[in-house]
Amino acid sequence: MKRHVLQSHLWEKFKNDYGTPAVRVGNVVYTKHKIPFIPYFYGYCPRVNPFDINFDDIKKSLKENSCVAIHFDVPNVTKDDSSARDAEKILKDKCVLSSRVEFAKGNFLLDLTESEEEILANMHKKHRYNIKVAQKKGVVVRESTDDKDFDIFFKLYEETGKRQKFFSRSRNYLSKVWSTFKEEGIAYVLIAEYESRPLASWLLIIYDGVLYYPYGGSAQEDKGVQANCLLGWEAIKFGKKMGCTLFDMWGASEDMSNTSDPYYGFSLFKQKFGARHVTYIPSYDYVINSSVYRLFTMANDARWKILNILK
Repeated sequence: MKRHVLQSHLWEKFKNDYGTPAVRVGNVVYTKHKIPFIPYFYGYCPRVNPFDINFDDIKKSLKENSCVAIHFDVPNVTKDDSSARDAEKILKDKCVLSSRVEFAKGNFLLDLTESEEEILANMHKKHRYNIKVAQKKGVVVRESTDDKDFDIFFKLYEETGKRQKFFSRSRNYLSKVWSTFKEEGIAYVLIAEYESRPLASWLLIIYDGVLYYPYGGSAQEDKGVQANCLLGWEAIKFGKKMGCTLFDMWGASEDMSNTSDPYYGFSLFKQKFGARHVTYIPSYDYVINSSVYRLFTMANDARWKILNILK
């Protein structure tokens, strides 16, 4: 089982440089977050591999860092994996089922070891058609590590967040992600242009043979030229060229039959590339201070409900 990029030394470095304290315990990285009004913190640990967790060491670290608990948010084990039962048992034996999930519980994974011809054949016919439309209309996709092209990406990303009303990261946050991973030669932006105008852009990260697509954006105009479809196809070819074996599309709806899910639209877009839809084992919390944890959980659950209402 590959270690997710969110558990990498580079993500740890990014978080510390950004100002969010990151703590490493063996192969596990968590960030510590202040609980308002009291002198305690909670730990946040996304996409962990449960087999990497040493609970004795985690407990010691949490106590040293005044953390009341650690939230193992959507562990990096899919429910259809042969190790899923054993992985979840590790968490069940030591933790409580979490009442919240911050990372996407669904995802799409595309096998990049297949040939381009095989990937195209497995793609939805509408996406194959749209790719040809974009090519015929003269859409061009280019890859870059230039900071000026990161600016283009961020403008499209920011516009998309405002238009679709989803939670978007700040420029400071994403520029720190960009610089941290670019310095290691594993961050790129792909930009789809039509008549020299950028219409879509994705930020891609390569880590341990996996191509990740964490952030993207597109323009509202010229939807008919299908720039995003061609961009996705070129991202697939780019991942193959770079020697990646898997394309991790970062997140999707958990239930693809729920068309009212706010994430359904972009999830369907990802699915049509022929990627495999997966769901992950549940999130768990390892609790050190049960009384403070209960109060924090109640307050935090209420906070998220209010934020979702205000969206």
